[in-house]
Order: sequence, then structure tokens, then C-alpha cells
Amino acid sequence: MTLQRKVSFHDIKEEVKARIENRVWPQGSLLPTEMELAEEFGCARATVNRALRELAEQGLVDRKRKSGTRVKSAPSKQAKFEISVVRRTIEDMNATYRYALVHRSIIDVPAWLRAQINVAEGAQILHLNCMHYADNQPFQFEDRWINIDAVKSVVDADFSTIGPNEWLLEAVPFSNAEITFSAVGASGEMADFLATPKGTPLFQLERTTWFRSKPITFVRMTFQPGYRMSTRY
Repeated sequence: MTLQRKVSFHDIKEEVKARIENRVWPQGSLLPTEMELAEEFGCARATVNRALRELAEQGLVDRKRKSGTRVKSAPSKQAKFEISVVRRTIEDMNATYRYALVHRSIIDVPAWLRAQINVAEGAQILHLNCMHYADNQPFQFEDRWINIDAVKSVVDADFSTIGPNEWLLEAVPFSNAEITFSAVGASGEMADFLATPKGTPLFQLERTTWFRSKPITFVRMTFQPGYRMSTRY
């Protein structure tokens, strides 16, 4: 007796996407209901729901309660950025990774950060400065702030040998993030850390992550001159 493979939400997502791309369901058309799709694919309605929800997040369909799911007239594509571990990034370059903790302190959240991540006055935060090296050459300076109320165990964490990003990804989940990219001129301190002349244009990434409504961390990462970031959509 041969058992039929169970249909996953990924299978349904890929099939619906293919039908949209092949104009089986052209732009603006209404898709079959979740119940109809569940019957066609021989799966639970919840499986179909998840597939359609992900397609909506990718900008291919528009879902409205009581109105059903419709193919977008002008589908939008969204670039996705993975929260990567800098150690792995450097090792993927076939370079030797080295990490150094520069500064660690627990302080009241400064006013500028309190306004940015919306925490109460007097809240405590762990502030870390770290350096990451590739083949002993400066690669990234990390200026990290971790909300102690959201991650209480961080107070006892040892960041002398492991970077805070790597520790956080293993220790606490996050539900959403906000990322900002910019070009900045190297300040005197940053020029020293990244071994570049003062004023050199540098790529900088700022990221805030939350778990539900509670902010977890804000980080500002500044990269060596010439660093490039790419993504696919």
C-alpha cells in the first residue's frame, strides 16, 4: 500500500503562485474560496489559509473579509532581509572571524532611544559596543542596546566570547523588525575602529526588533569601507 504524501501549505502556495504567474488566475480575478481550495488539494482549510496569508504578505493577492481573495491588479514585490549572524557572513567569505567586546554597561535608557523604541522613563538597558573582524581586518562596528525588561537573562549573559546578535537569535524570539539603511561619514572614533580616514563614507544599518509590542533591541551596525548588501525578491 502506498501512502499519499500530505499536502503542505508550501505546496499550495507554490501552486497558487504558479497559476497566477501563468494567468490561470489573471490580475484582478477572484480566487476560489478556502473551502474549495481545501477540497481540491485534499487538506485542511487552515493549511490553505496559511498559504494565502503568505501570498498576501508577499504582495501577490489581496485578502478581504467576506470578499475573498483576489489577485492584485498590480502585484507588489517585497525584498526580504535575513537577520544574519556576522560570524557566518565572514566565514562564508572564507575569512577567519574574530570578535571583541569593547564596552559593556547597564544604564537608564537615554532620552533619544526612549523616544525611538517607546519605553518608560527610568527603564534599564544593556549597552554594548563590539568589533567584528575578517582575517584580522575591521569588518563591522556594532553599537547595541538591549531592553532588559524584555530580555531579563541578558544581565547575566557573557558577551566576552559571543556577539550579542548571535546570542539574541538563540535566546529570544522576535515578531517584527524595522530596518534603516544610510551612508555616514566616519567620525573620529569610528575611523579608529574601522581603520579608515575620518570622513570616509561608510554603510550603516540600524535595526529595531520587537516581540509583539515589546521592544527587544536597537542596534546600529557600521561596516568597513566598500561594504555592499544585496537581497532577492
